[in-house]
Amino acid sequence: MYEKERGLYIAHSDGGALSVCGKMANRHGLIAGATGTGKTVTLQVMAETFCQAGVPCFMADMKGDLSGISQAGKMSGFIEKRMPEFGVENPEFQPCPVRFYDVYGEQGHPMRATISQMGPQLLGRLLDLNETQDGVLNIVFRIADERGLLLIDLKDLRAMLDYVSNHAKEYTTIYGNVSAASVGAIQRALLQLENQGADKFFGEPSFDIYDLIQTEGGKGVMSVLAADKLMMQPKLYSTFLLWLLSELYSTLPEVGDLPLPKLVFFFDEAHMLFDGTSKALLDKIEQVIRLIRSKGVGIYFITQSPTDIPENILGQLGNRVQHALRAYTPKDQKAVKTAADTFRANPSFKTDEAIMNLETGEALVSFLDEKGAPQMVERAKILFPLSQIGAITEGQRLDAIKQSRIYGKYDNAIDRESAFEVLLEESEKAKAEQAEMESEAEEEKQKESKSKKSGFMGKVLKAVFTAITSTLAAILGTYISDKVTGKKTKSRSSKTGRVVKNATSAATRTITKELTRDILGNLVK
Repeated sequence: MYEKERGLYIAHSDGGALSVCGKMANRHGLIAGATGTGKTVTLQVMAETFCQAGVPCFMADMKGDLSGISQAGKMSGFIEKRMPEFGVENPEFQPCPVRFYDVYGEQGHPMRATISQMGPQLLGRLLDLNETQDGVLNIVFRIADERGLLLIDLKDLRAMLDYVSNHAKEYTTIYGNVSAASVGAIQRALLQLENQGADKFFGEPSFDIYDLIQTEGGKGVMSVLAADKLMMQPKLYSTFLLWLLSELYSTLPEVGDLPLPKLVFFFDEAHMLFDGTSKALLDKIEQVIRLIRSKGVGIYFITQSPTDIPENILGQLGNRVQHALRAYTPKDQKAVKTAADTFRANPSFKTDEAIMNLETGEALVSFLDEKGAPQMVERAKILFPLSQIGAITEGQRLDAIKQSRIYGKYDNAIDRESAFEVLLEESEKAKAEQAEMESEAEEEKQKESKSKKSGFMGKVLKAVFTAITSTLAAILGTYISDKVTGKKTKSRSSKTGRVVKNATSAATRTITKELTRDILGNLVK
């Protein structure tokens, strides 16, 4: 802070200092203006002012410019010119304690969430699912919860989707139809999300919200999210920040109105939060923004025009800084008129005209007073930062990361047993049991076949033995008969031949009969 007695000093008008009232800082705010009008510097000034008051802040760094808040500023011609305007003689340039974060883990500490923490509603938005696919995703989460299966990363969700699809008939009567087409669409959306690098965001250790609410040396810690790469995936960016807000809302206790907020959350490129958002989710966002102030959290949206924010949410943003807007088309003129109408009018100038004539670093400012009423809009100049304006070097960033108190806490991913491992084990066990059953069935079949073959051959051998025995008996009988009677036959050999022939025919008939009976019996079976 420039002078503590002035409070959260942000800007200076002809009427004097303009400061955010500490106990009204959790009533949220808006920083708006066209590209290049000074929004980022205003954000930096507000953040470091909160920091010096002991209030931690979270902010997304779109171009790397906000990383300079970690280094002390330097005197420049611009600052030297502005000093008399702000009544500042010897500015104490100083850095803020900073922790750098990065969803991809490249420019800061990794920030992760589990699939379960994200939940089906936010995940459905991230995957851009239709109503039917959203319903299937809800069913998958419900079944995982009932089975006690942890959904931590993308492979857990994929495994769960595959499991539900394979057991769809079991769950249809309980939860409704689970079509293969819907499951396939979700799987394809997950693959696309993974190709965008989002697989690095889902996992453990998951981010601890309380790491955002820290102080060092009496100053609030600035949590700066590297968002230059994340911005290339608008859905992931906005859904991730919405998840952070939801986690803050569900985790922090009720504290009411405090002298200063516990945390200030800056949401840059805020229009992305509302683009393509369903009515149900929009209602949830409105509820979170309305109620999170009782948790001691102030939310400040940064966007080009107030028209980017839904009207019900815009009405909750009490502390406002409006930089210049350009009005070259009827649509632009309408946006200017809308922005002007959100301020409490000042009789000394026309708000809509002033918006189009503001210089870089100038803004229309209106903060809430101690009773929560918006003050009359003032045309003012935003203070200059005491920290560095512009990006830091790669070496400076790396030093800040290594010196952080949470260095090493999130750097190494953990892959514990979850839905993927459990379902894989169940699948392998089922396959092993199926293979064992098939093997046993095959062995039983082979035994039965072998038994049939041995029985068949036994019958053949028995028939042959019977035939041979009968033939020998007939020959022997004829020979004995001739000896006993002493009867001479004209041709013993011919008689014996007839006997052998008859016996052989009888044996053949016996064998044939047995074979026919056995073969027909097998065919009938």
